[in-house]
Amino acid sequence: MANTVGDFIVERLYDWGVRRIFGYPGDGINGLFGALNRARAKIDFIQARHEEMAAFMASAYAKFSGELGVCVATSGPGATHLLTGLYDARLDHQPVLALVGQQARRAIGGHYQQEVDLLSLFKDVAGDFVHQAAVPAQVRHLIDRAARIALANRTVTTVILPNDLQELPYETPPRKHGSVMSGVGYSAARTLPHEIDLMRAAEVLNAGRKVAILVGAGALDATAEVITTADRLGAGAAKALLGKAALPDDLPWVTGSIGLLGTEPSWNLMRDCDTLLMIGSGFPYSEFLPEEGDARGVQIDIRPDMLSLRYPMDVNLVGDARETLQALLPLLKQKTDLSWRKQIESDVSAWWQTLESRARAEANPINPQRVVWELSKRLPDGVIVTSDSGSCANWYARDLRMRQGMMASLSGGLASMGAAVPYAIAAKVAHPGRPVVGLVGDGAMQMNNMAELITVAKYWRRWSDPRFVICVFNNEDLNQVTWEQRVMEGDPKFDASQRIPDVPYHRFAELIGLKGIFVDRPEELGAAWDEALAAEQPVVIEVKTDPEVPPIPPHVTFEQMRNITTALLKGDPQEAGMVKGVLRQALANIFKTGR
Repeated sequence: MANTVGDFIVERLYDWGVRRIFGYPGDGINGLFGALNRARAKIDFIQARHEEMAAFMASAYAKFSGELGVCVATSGPGATHLLTGLYDARLDHQPVLALVGQQARRAIGGHYQQEVDLLSLFKDVAGDFVHQAAVPAQVRHLIDRAARIALANRTVTTVILPNDLQELPYETPPRKHGSVMSGVGYSAARTLPHEIDLMRAAEVLNAGRKVAILVGAGALDATAEVITTADRLGAGAAKALLGKAALPDDLPWVTGSIGLLGTEPSWNLMRDCDTLLMIGSGFPYSEFLPEEGDARGVQIDIRPDMLSLRYPMDVNLVGDARETLQALLPLLKQKTDLSWRKQIESDVSAWWQTLESRARAEANPINPQRVVWELSKRLPDGVIVTSDSGSCANWYARDLRMRQGMMASLSGGLASMGAAVPYAIAAKVAHPGRPVVGLVGDGAMQMNNMAELITVAKYWRRWSDPRFVICVFNNEDLNQVTWEQRVMEGDPKFDASQRIPDVPYHRFAELIGLKGIFVDRPEELGAAWDEALAAEQPVVIEVKTDPEVPPIPPHVTFEQMRNITTALLKGDPQEAGMVKGVLRQALANIFKTGR
């Protein structure tokens, strides 16, 4: 029987299946931490170095485990620090519960130290459910509803706990008017479209001669069904960034990523198709989808509010991707004309050659594409790969070849810097027996990821498989934004905002007891990856990369080329390297060679 409100919360979370909580302590949440201590490790507490990182970990844990992610923070600044990681979970539709401390009830409204209007603060990020507890008997239904709503709606919920309330004796809700008697448990409903809608969808797909498929995170559990559907329709398939692990890249008709970080075959697939099947994706950039009116469309999504949002679909199917495809497949006819599929496969084959040529193009000192290209062929079975936002996400999206059984993710809808290392830690917490690799730029590393290496040093000996590698792309530049300034605005690189200090990341790793590897010669990359992936402790590989290798989008517009030219005419501080980098990548695309 729970003694205090804090004890009850820990027991109730355990009843909900929660076995891990990510967070950071403080006096506003002391009562809950005391209860965690008294619970004798029933729930494992993972101490991050910063509350934002704890929220990222909760988001990533939900992604990699399929379970409820839980994070905890104290009042005031602890609560405000959670927001970025919680928005990551909300925009990527992940079930996360935030438990947040607050000042004593008698002080609220008194301009007290660390008093923040948390209900208002969390109202957007946790809009489906955010409430502040007032009495002990209320806590039961607050925890139950917060957990159930987070799981059912795949969203963020928040319970605010005044510090004096946490240490009060717990009271069961009395059997009287005004009480709520809630219970534990949630099982997702089977969500399937009506038969008539499946028939309408089949009519559109069967009539198509050039079918394109776009898969997102909603298709991660439907790999076999997507493959069967694509084969029956003679289709090619592109992947939104969050759906990178939904299809293996060794299938010759998988065109890879789509969008600004995407591939030329994905661009061609969407430009030339006459039918689009979109499965479990909220991919935001409509300009990379077929032009309106050029293709008929069918979309499958578990969330009705995401349907027909990016492209006007002929048929919208509300349902789980795997079960909906299983119901749809008997209605689909086998395509006999496979000329469209053969064209796609030819494009994909040529594209992989282009990527290798680009990766092997000369750079000063190392081409960042080659870092991922060399890693890709060395990835161990069952690996989990995380990436940060920034230019490294381009190479993650294009050059990393996923195989069946691998997992991968990053901050998708929010595209936040600073997520790669906390994501990698959460991956290890969820799957301690699987190898993990994180890709991160030096900007994100300096922002907040370096500190989380200390978290790695604290916990790595718990992991049954010690393989944990963080690769830092050190180019002393906030590279993605530098190229966005050039390509989108026609402005030269602004050194004052873009150039960042050169930090010896590998030496920092060694300082805290991890293994460090430094690479500044391209011919040493392969051996460095081999060494890191064979190490019996976590590793930081620091690679000195060339900031003037452009993250060329799959389709370069006249306006973009004009802006690059304008940036040069205005006097870019890296003009010579920039010109060489653009020319080398363009020539690699044309001649399939790095010279």
